[in-house]
This record gives sequence, structure tokens and C-alpha cells, in this order.
Amino acid sequence: MYYSTTHPSPVGLITLASDGDSLVGLWLEGQKYHGHSIPEAMNEKSDLPIFRQTKQWLDRYFAGQKPVISKLPLAPMGSAFRQCVWSVLCEIPYGEVITYGAIAKRLGVKSSQAVGGAVGHNPVSIIIPCHRVVGANGSLTGYAGGLRAKRKLLDLEGQRLRRDTQHELEKA
Repeated sequence: MYYSTTHPSPVGLITLASDGDSLVGLWLEGQKYHGHSIPEAMNEKSDLPIFRQTKQWLDRYFAGQKPVISKLPLAPMGSAFRQCVWSVLCEIPYGEVITYGAIAKRLGVKSSQAVGGAVGHNPVSIIIPCHRVVGANGSLTGYAGGLRAKRKLLDLEGQRLRRDTQHELEKA
């Protein structure tokens, strides 16, 4: 059985999903692939300990603190390759970015596009920081939650990207 609840944030309403013990999903309202990894309907249940923990984690994150990912029991569902990519994402330090190509190189794969697909299907966004992945030239590229949300998350972390990032946002 899977459970869900919502939590307001500076980037919009967030939906949390759990199997009762671990966090299996976190999506922004309107996010691409919202809830796609959950194999059955979710029941609303906001009083689970994992939801309280996650909401506290998010509140600390949005307050500019640097909560540790490993403090939350995460259980994102996905292929072995996606799990490897998401593991790399968890190692990206707060306020830093990495390119899709650098992740591919680190994993010993040739396809940055395959890495991009795994990053885009991350079912626990924000906490598994897929917003910290940028294009080869440092440009702001793709984010299932939208480029404005990605920019806001990176701004919160103090990340400065290329000057033309604002132009990219205007095109989005």
C-alpha cells in the first residue's frame, strides 16, 4: 500500500509518497512523470513519521540550511541504471552542479542522453538533487519540475550559472 500527502513550498505544492516506511516519491505540482513510479493508487495519510521527517527536512532546506540526504529513508523505484544515476546525484554537494556528461563518465557509460533520461525520471526530486545537473557548457537544461523551479532551487543554494540562463528561462 502506498500513501501520499502534500506540503507547501517556495517552488509550489509538493506531493510526497511513501510505502509506509520510506519516501518513494516527491513531486512538484505539475511535474512531468508525477507519480509515475508508484504501481498503485495512493491513499492520503499525512500523519506518517516519514512524512513528518520529510516535511522537516524540506523546511530546513528551504530555510537555506543544508540537511543531509542520508537522514531520510529513501526508496525510489527504478531500474538498476537509474538507481546508479540517482546514487551519483545524492553525492553532489549542496550549492554545486555537475554535467550529464560528467555523470556518464563517472558511471563508465557513453550516453549522456541515457543519464539525462534517468535524471529526468528521478521520483524523489529536490531531496535527490537532480536540479544540480546542468548542460555541458554550464547552461540550465531540462528539469521535470520546470526550469523556473530549477533556477529557484539553484538560486536558493547560491549557485551562479551562465549569464544566458535568464534568456533560457524567458524562452521556457
